[in-house]
Amino acid sequence: MIKIIHCADIHLGSKLEAKLPHEKTLERRKEVRATFSRMLEYAAKEGVRAVIIAGDAFDSDRPLKKDKEFFYDAVKAYPQIDFLYLRGNHDGDETSGGNPPENLKLFGADKWTSYFYGNVTVSALEITACNAISMYSTLSLNPDCINIIALHGQTGEKAGAGKIKLSSLRNKNIDYLALGHIHSYSEGKLDERGRWAYSGCLEGRGFDETGEKGFVLLEIEDGVKSTFVPFAYRNIAEITVDITDTANDFEAFCRIREAALCSEKDLLRVNLKGEISYDNETLAADAEKFLINRCYFISVKNNTVRKINAEDYEHDLSLKGEFIRGVIANEEYNDDEKRRIISAGLKALSGGEVE
Repeated sequence: MIKIIHCADIHLGSKLEAKLPHEKTLERRKEVRATFSRMLEYAAKEGVRAVIIAGDAFDSDRPLKKDKEFFYDAVKAYPQIDFLYLRGNHDGDETSGGNPPENLKLFGADKWTSYFYGNVTVSALEITACNAISMYSTLSLNPDCINIIALHGQTGEKAGAGKIKLSSLRNKNIDYLALGHIHSYSEGKLDERGRWAYSGCLEGRGFDETGEKGFVLLEIEDGVKSTFVPFAYRNIAEITVDITDTANDFEAFCRIREAALCSEKDLLRVNLKGEISYDNETLAADAEKFLINRCYFISVKNNTVRKINAEDYEHDLSLKGEFIRGVIANEEYNDDEKRRIISAGLKALSGGEVE
């Protein structure tokens, strides 16, 4: 049996998308590196023969020297493992001007490049504007081999730079299509013979990268058995909490606390929704302080609207009353739009920030 790891989108040197405090930003960058190192320890322990990096090992086409050296050092530390590295849209020519380890195997854009492990063949091509159409007709695979293909891009039914036309890869004798670019794990049937999969990233970097993160372990004998391995040090989650029937901010905090079922290691985004009758200008910030010890980091977004009774402002001579009466009388808006306009207007009149 041959074991191969399929990973992608490591993004060494990433600035991170979650707006963390400075010290936690630095800590998370170290954790991205540490998770990559832990994966390699796992690979060595499991007897993995090769690690496919399906693009975006780095976050920039000009990685910092320390990130480049870390990557090289990590590869050198495991000479028994081949690192099959396909550049992605974030990567540049990281091997120029350096001394790449012998076990770092590269793929180019000029033609399909293949590496052989007994009857297992791993082939890949960097997709460019020049080869995006012709790449499908130039792919030729031995039907008697176990064929793994690595590509970096967005799948669909159109060919082009950064795009992967799945229908043009069918019936090409592919057993496993190792994809990079999408940061969440997903997989599906390619044809009667093979399957495709995005491994996702190793660590989520922001609240647009929620859910389990990790890599795919391929166990190859008569065929390919693929298993997603959750491996992130921290998980990122996002929930929505409706606080419509709460009478005050403390009740809202308790409602959020009941819903915020996360580990102390994790990052959580809470989206508040509903129609409330009490002041909500500082609700998000206050809720974050109330829940600060529940998670490693918590972000609360207040998407509630103020519940307005028109009769309460019928004789109000203030600017607020004039504004509310004007919105309510405007027939161009439906009730939901009026509530949102009034909520934003009251926040602006009170000096709050309108999102």
